[in-house]
Amino acid sequence: MNSSILSKNIQEFIAKNTGTSLTKLALQKNPFPEVEWILILNQIEAKTKAKDKLPTWFATENIIYPSKISVEQTSSEKTAAYKASLISGKSLIDLTGGFGVDDYYFSKNFKIVAHCEINEDLSAIVKHNFTQLNVKNCFCYAGDSANTLNEAEPDFKWDWIYIDPSRRNDAKGKVFMLKDCLPNVPELLNFYFEKTNSILIKTAPLLDLSAGLSELKFVKNIHIIALENEAKELLFEIHNHYKGEITIKTANILKDKIETFEFVLGNEFEFPTYNLPQKYLYEPNSAIMKSGGFDEVSSIFKINKLHKHSHLYTSEALIDFPGRSFEIEKVISYNKNEMKTELLNQQANITTRNFPDTVENIRKKWKIKNGGNLYCFFTTDKNDNKIVLICRKIT
Repeated sequence: MNSSILSKNIQEFIAKNTGTSLTKLALQKNPFPEVEWILILNQIEAKTKAKDKLPTWFATENIIYPSKISVEQTSSEKTAAYKASLISGKSLIDLTGGFGVDDYYFSKNFKIVAHCEINEDLSAIVKHNFTQLNVKNCFCYAGDSANTLNEAEPDFKWDWIYIDPSRRNDAKGKVFMLKDCLPNVPELLNFYFEKTNSILIKTAPLLDLSAGLSELKFVKNIHIIALENEAKELLFEIHNHYKGEITIKTANILKDKIETFEFVLGNEFEFPTYNLPQKYLYEPNSAIMKSGGFDEVSSIFKINKLHKHSHLYTSEALIDFPGRSFEIEKVISYNKNEMKTELLNQQANITTRNFPDTVENIRKKWKIKNGGNLYCFFTTDKNDNKIVLICRKIT
């Protein structure tokens, strides 16, 4: 950690130039020759990225930022706060602490939080920043987290272990299976359960749920977290020797609310019902789409599916739905005559679900401009007919 960048003049310069083009700044002469220009530029770039993602860090004086990659890879404050709301206790150890955003929020729900980070420089940065953020119950340990686990009293057990395995393997490049991540959680599970009975594992949102379940044991809950309808995190919550039902819990964090939906994996429920488009159309948020609980949506909300593979829903009466809701103005068949009459040279937002053509090809073929207040869903109905739903969004 280079503490020289904490100089008052340099900090003022960084604050003043946050958001300024780095290409433009890089061509300027370094006004602080005692510090490498690239270090100052990195602070400006990282702080710029933190403005929306990490507003608490952005608003706090004398924060030191690591590389922009570390800032890009860290949890946002909104997802970290939601994640921390899921668990609580006396003690938690984070085996892959990173920039410490998750631990900042865990420290609000635990008496003691241990932040482990193998990169000594990053560990020192986080320790400094926790002081600036007035976090007093989070302790930083540099080095291999396995050593930190072993250094505790033999009879001591953590209430929770949290781990976000690195999805970049030196030998394999970017990976998604847990066994290929670092550390190898499936291989180390028995060791971890010697130190705790409860583990929360964060994985890439691209990881297939069944693949994660095939690598892990004692899974109780799978949390799927989306931010503004973009899937961000999968969390596998496991408890030693647990053998009960597995619950899928989804959350889509929006500006003014959190949309939630959950169901028990493999549980018996009413079969979904199918119908032709009615008055309203519903598109599940990305967390639900990731969950694969498409039949459960129909059963739980008592609404009809358009087709087994379309994952769009319809009803005659409007319901409060975790996703986007639309009023259907018109339903047309996907053929030359109706397309020319209704949508040729028009402006519309296009979505395809269970449809043989792409959005790009549809726009090109029918000269449909992007944007506007019209929403068109190109899909397949329960009778396997290709249709277009022309809708208005309900806000």
